[in-house]
Amino acid sequence: MFHLRTCAAKLRPLTASQTVKTFSQNRPAAARTFQQIRCYSAPVAAEPFLSGTSSNYVEEMYCAWLENPKSVHKSWDIFFRNTNAGAPPGTAYQSPLPLSRGSLAAVAHAQSLVEAQPNVDKLVEDHLAVQSLIRAYQIRGHHVAQLDPLGILDADLDSSVPADIISSTDKLDLAVFKERLRMLTVGGFYGLDESDLDKVFHLPTTTFIGGQESALPLREIIRRLEMAYCQHIGVEFMFINDLEQCQWIRQKFETPGIMQFTNEEKRTLLARLVRSTRFEEFLQRKWSSEKRFGLEGCEVLIPALKTIIDKSSENGVDYVIMGMPHRGRLNVLANVIRKELEQIFCQFDSKLEAADEGSGDVKYHLGMYHRRINRVTDRNITLSLVANPSHLEAADPVVMGKTKAEQFYCGDTEGKKIGFTTDPRMARSSPYPTDVARVVNAPIFHVNSDDPEAVMYVCKVAAEWRSTFHKDVVVDLVCYRRNGHNEMDEPMFTQPLMYKQIRKQKPVLQKYAELLVSQGVVNQPEYEEEISKYDKICEEAFARSKDEKILHIKHWLDSPWPGFFTLDGQPRSMSCPSTGLTEDILTHIGNVASSVPVENFTIHGGLSRILKTRGEMVKNRTVDWALAEYMAFGSLLKEGIHIRLSGQDVERGTFSHRHHVLHDQNVDKRTCIPMNHLWPNQAPYTVCNSSLSEYGVLGFELGFAMASPNALVLWEAQFGDFHNTAQCIIDQFICPGQAKWVRQNGIVLLLPHGMEGMGPEHSSARPERFLQMCNDDPDVLPDLKEANFDINQLYDCNWVVVNCSTPGNFFHVLRRQILLPFRKPLIIFTPKSLLRHPEARSSFDEMLPGTHFQRVIPEDGPAAQNPENVKRLLFCTGKVYYDLTRERKARDMVGQVAITRIEQLSPFPFDLLLKEVQKYPNAELAWCQEEHKNQGYYDYVKPRLRTTISRAKPVWYAGRDPAAAPATGNKKTHLTELQRLLDTAFDLDVFKNFS
Repeated sequence: MFHLRTCAAKLRPLTASQTVKTFSQNRPAAARTFQQIRCYSAPVAAEPFLSGTSSNYVEEMYCAWLENPKSVHKSWDIFFRNTNAGAPPGTAYQSPLPLSRGSLAAVAHAQSLVEAQPNVDKLVEDHLAVQSLIRAYQIRGHHVAQLDPLGILDADLDSSVPADIISSTDKLDLAVFKERLRMLTVGGFYGLDESDLDKVFHLPTTTFIGGQESALPLREIIRRLEMAYCQHIGVEFMFINDLEQCQWIRQKFETPGIMQFTNEEKRTLLARLVRSTRFEEFLQRKWSSEKRFGLEGCEVLIPALKTIIDKSSENGVDYVIMGMPHRGRLNVLANVIRKELEQIFCQFDSKLEAADEGSGDVKYHLGMYHRRINRVTDRNITLSLVANPSHLEAADPVVMGKTKAEQFYCGDTEGKKIGFTTDPRMARSSPYPTDVARVVNAPIFHVNSDDPEAVMYVCKVAAEWRSTFHKDVVVDLVCYRRNGHNEMDEPMFTQPLMYKQIRKQKPVLQKYAELLVSQGVVNQPEYEEEISKYDKICEEAFARSKDEKILHIKHWLDSPWPGFFTLDGQPRSMSCPSTGLTEDILTHIGNVASSVPVENFTIHGGLSRILKTRGEMVKNRTVDWALAEYMAFGSLLKEGIHIRLSGQDVERGTFSHRHHVLHDQNVDKRTCIPMNHLWPNQAPYTVCNSSLSEYGVLGFELGFAMASPNALVLWEAQFGDFHNTAQCIIDQFICPGQAKWVRQNGIVLLLPHGMEGMGPEHSSARPERFLQMCNDDPDVLPDLKEANFDINQLYDCNWVVVNCSTPGNFFHVLRRQILLPFRKPLIIFTPKSLLRHPEARSSFDEMLPGTHFQRVIPEDGPAAQNPENVKRLLFCTGKVYYDLTRERKARDMVGQVAITRIEQLSPFPFDLLLKEVQKYPNAELAWCQEEHKNQGYYDYVKPRLRTTISRAKPVWYAGRDPAAAPATGNKKTHLTELQRLLDTAFDLDVFKNFS
């Protein structure tokens, strides 16, 4: 950084207060230039002390001179006077006068200037050295901070001390300290001498260690830097590229005596530690043989969370959304959320896996809070609280709080070191588990968990940062695990030395209680009374838990959705209205979808043709896939339903069919979303391209849908099989959402699927996986006469799986998702070639009032008019229907073969399929699919069809042979396989030999 253009230009007449003020203000918004801005003329060589590296010191001298000209050396006084008088660079400094016989005074003055020159140079060099030393502590002090409560590991896992820090921590004895001082001073890094330790130096404006003092002896400077940066708090912030924010952090940690607590605050902290510690001890006494993933070794997490909530509440936080990993989850439920203890004692909650960053995607959440999520709300800020056992593992933050969509994070780490075998040097390549936060300029506060007051202070600062700058922040709570990975683990197998130390470690509650007793803040009887009081609470709750007959699941089921359920946790109705719309609404949405509702907006020529085609379809009262989706979304927006669609390339659509965001071809970053111009008071439509982290994106959208039951939240995979990397979210949260987590969720997954000659990774959305995880019984025929059979099926299932063959049915299933009186995840296998297939069109008539989603689309051609003549009834789903109808027509078999489409695969439409089978008494049954036999739908459909017909007939298979890969990837082979399955489907003799 070159602060000085030239000395004459920089040192303009200002008051000292004005000069200091410029450091605390934001930088000017002028355009940044990349050329070097120092442009000295030749005479500047006579002033060698003027350089970019000495700018801070020269400014300090100038400020001091403005306050009192006598406070600086005479040479500076002359220089500044000449500069203010307008002397150009190179002439402001007065060189010594030549000896003459004229005046003794002149000779004496000249002699003094000659002697002063080397002193000025040394003074500048020493002050620059001190400034470099201060900066070294600000940048690298955290590397030698005493963060490990066990005292056996270095903060950054590196035993070497940074070469530019004179550390006097407990790790270095006096002899080592002196040796380091000698190496860095006498002819070393800074050029200072041991005698300089007592020399007074002016402090730069980039430090607050002086408090009210502007100068300190070097010895005191080092001591205060050690206290600020090398004790129980390690601060990483100097990578932040904002001066005001850096100054704010410096002030919070460097100001002498700033970390002070009142006696009342200390007593509150002690009481919270008592609850945290005694809760775990109570569970250990009552359930000594149970895995509970307790908080021992990190008991300070509870007061830390409560401090963050308290401080954030003071700063305007409206409500808190907390997500926890398994570590300490019961303690947080009991002492932060305040769930009834008797309810906790009745059961142990399930372990939450994907909250761990070891398998999680914290970088996505941190990174995207500054990108796509801000398109939903105005402010989204992450406060990550990482419970990091002995600083050994990757951090696992999970969502902890929200203020008008401002997020906290709180987390714990998988113990691959504590009681497990992975060494931290093998577990990650970065010095800290929190280094991922650097990518978003988030300050990182490392803190020793055995210093409760330091933890509380850091949490307060983090909450203040969040409310002040509306930016992410990370608190790295360095702790340990007293019992290893879990209570049944034997950590001595793999970490004997560490656990020998842990066995000796005094619990943090005991240490802090002894400290407060020694300070006179509390006495021993008061401390023991606090313990007895909480122990009594636990015992009484335990007694009550024995009388608990049921677990009040309904209290948790409807808690985020007030008014959505009845008082006993049931849906308010078990019916679904028609999902059709009036023709006026369809026409209006279609007209907007085929136009640009913004003036002077130039779109791409190719897009103009697409919009023109849409307009023609509206005139003809038909819709394709994109227009059907548009009408479903637009109609829900009219009804006040917020629509949110995210995924890779969803704004345009992977196959360039959607075009929900128009881009002005002449103005950079000017866009238009016609969907937000449909109605005067419509709900908002949010469509946003996401990052490449399917896991992270889907996890976020799942949380959004869980918090917003009256919003339609959709995530689209670029290709259906791209959900592979989000499988953890699907398997652990979406599929078992209600059964495992007691939460309904209406998220929609759009998974493009189709065997069209592409490679294995761009063909199959793996429908077999989703169908295998459906919770219905293939061998049990439900009561088909039950009232509202179809709705009851939906209510009992864990999710809904559909594969629509028409745009109209796609339109209905999207609208049904919101109009249902409850919420279930919806999995839709969406097409690729059908997006533009001329036969994949629907008439407005299929979407008018009174119409519904068709779970099954029966045969409606000649075969249906003479069902007794039908020799084969083919069942299928999705795109293959169009291949079958084309082949049937080519073979002139429209009267012999009926084709029935199963649009909703799960819950299985037993009732409608039974009617279809009964309609064609002479037909043999076959299932036809384009997927390989061991994939797709066959293994799911066959047993359910057999159950439907009481196993009266076989269900034959027409499709590809089993294969390991989803597709061949060879176009010729693909077409050969397709023709083979079509031959099988229409050869009426092919199955006779198998009867």
